Amino acid sequence: MKQAQPVSQVALDRILPRVARPARYSGGEWNSVVKDWQSVPVHLALVFPDLYEVGMSNLGLAILYELLNDQPYILAERAYTPWPDMEAALRQAGLPLYSLESRRPLFQFDIIGFSLGYELTYTNVLKTLDLAGIPLLASERREEDPLVVGGGTCTMNPEPVADFFDLLVVGEGEEVILELLECYRTWKAGARRTRKDFLKQAAGIPGIYVPSLYEATYHSDGTVKAIRPVAPEAPARITRRWVRKLPPPPVRPVVPFMEIIHDRAAIEVQRGCTRGCRFCQAGVVYRPPRERPLEEVMDAADKILQNTGYGELSLLSLSSSDYSCIEPVVAGLLAGHQKDRLSVSLPSLRMDSFSIGLADLLQTGKRTGLTFAPEAGSQRLRDGINKTATEEDLVRAAQVAFTRGWRGLKLYFMIGLPGETEGDVEGIFRLARRIQEVGRQTTGRQVGLRLNVACFIPKAHTPFQWVPQAGQESLEAKIRLLQQGLRRTGVHFSWHAPETSLLEGVLSRGDRRLGQAVRRAWELGCAFDAWTEHFHFDLWMQALSECGLEPGFYAHRERLADEVLPWSHIDPGVSQVFLRREWQRSLRGQITADCRTDSCAACGFQALPEGCEVEKNGRRT
Repeated sequence: MKQAQPVSQVALDRILPRVARPARYSGGEWNSVVKDWQSVPVHLALVFPDLYEVGMSNLGLAILYELLNDQPYILAERAYTPWPDMEAALRQAGLPLYSLESRRPLFQFDIIGFSLGYELTYTNVLKTLDLAGIPLLASERREEDPLVVGGGTCTMNPEPVADFFDLLVVGEGEEVILELLECYRTWKAGARRTRKDFLKQAAGIPGIYVPSLYEATYHSDGTVKAIRPVAPEAPARITRRWVRKLPPPPVRPVVPFMEIIHDRAAIEVQRGCTRGCRFCQAGVVYRPPRERPLEEVMDAADKILQNTGYGELSLLSLSSSDYSCIEPVVAGLLAGHQKDRLSVSLPSLRMDSFSIGLADLLQTGKRTGLTFAPEAGSQRLRDGINKTATEEDLVRAAQVAFTRGWRGLKLYFMIGLPGETEGDVEGIFRLARRIQEVGRQTTGRQVGLRLNVACFIPKAHTPFQWVPQAGQESLEAKIRLLQQGLRRTGVHFSWHAPETSLLEGVLSRGDRRLGQAVRRAWELGCAFDAWTEHFHFDLWMQALSECGLEPGFYAHRERLADEVLPWSHIDPGVSQVFLRREWQRSLRGQITADCRTDSCAACGFQALPEGCEVEKNGRRT
């Protein structure tokens, strides 16, 4: 029987001085919540499978932390995947991974909830479970082991990690997590209960996927034959959950003792987007768009700044400048906190909605960086991906920014998009040079320009879910072309490695058989795969080979229109007919208009009783 005691401070005092940034593991931060373990019936550990400073920057986890701890019957604490030096120290000392609030070993919790927002954290999930002393496979867990739950955008195709999770939450979590924990509380209080009984009960909650209640079969060519429930309690398809009205934003976020990736206060002003970029999974899985009322944003901002002491506030959305109250809210925040010299950052700006008025407002506070995402180097290709902004939109936005005092911009592009030619790639550096020239003409001097290029990765539940991913040789040639085109321009050029993108593509559209490769990669030493210095492409290829799996089958193969996809049992809320139609329109270079400003795009979203109306600043439009 495992020792049911917190990890002692004495034991930690012996190892923390020997590891980098011990504040990652010490806890006790401002606004952290410590409840009495014995008096609360349900114990949940919220785990982010990456470093503390990455996980602490995740707004989704902050939302759940405050929401759950506001419930008197729930105790929610935090844990993160430790860096290799802390992992070695824990193993050497014989200590299990613990939560930050109470230092309880994770195996003592009822439920371990992982945030799954990026496929390259999958090996970190296994590392974390192993350090916690919890069996990796759901099928190997005993009655006394915690339930392992996953949530986040990766659950839109959960199959590559299905073997490791007792259940997964598909969609937005604010409502379904409370339904799940209420079900758990009732089950836990029952006299004769088994783990399997609870999983069957949980499968009846909309949005809950219990992998052990489903069976995947395959054709002789390796494609999926069917994914079928094997228990009457399990629905044939799991419908993505979404919240009709955004719940109040967290206003008491935990304030770290050390610098984190996004070291600022944050408020989600809007969720969802109907712009319809065809490569964007978030635009599908966060439909319909919902805006937070201006008054709620202002009130939350006052509280969060008072409760944290931050001097910078980030207004978050898939497209912050599309928020209908963006100018009034920025003006109000800066005026109301003028003596505090508050700076407001808008991390997601569209070139065609960046106005002079917004630029004037932003420059009155402490100036933060501006980032725009043209995505492609030609209008033909932008039309194909439904990125409606034009080159002239970008030039105007850049000119406005430079006129208002900015001396640098960051631009995001993708390479390897469907239908991309060498001319499209050349268009990227030609556009960068033009922006530089606009900067020189506007400011009279050289401006700073940072250009980041990602390799396009087809994602589940998007119009591009059927298309082949570009090969490594092709992507490497395009990167070299960009390097040549940007030589001696002074543009700071960075790119995502094609090897990393290949693995992400494999895991994004993989099936359940990939679970064995994820486990083998971890056994070979893979972890922190999203970190360049820890990414071992050769070990991943070895793991796939040993498991008899071919990466090209998952990444480089075009799917047939009638093929059963590994995520076919997950209902995203939009129809396959719509996604297929968008793919055909992409081939023809046809734009699909934004349904918030134009006619309905017939995406198939049926959750709103009145049809395709959406919530805009608390009002139906």
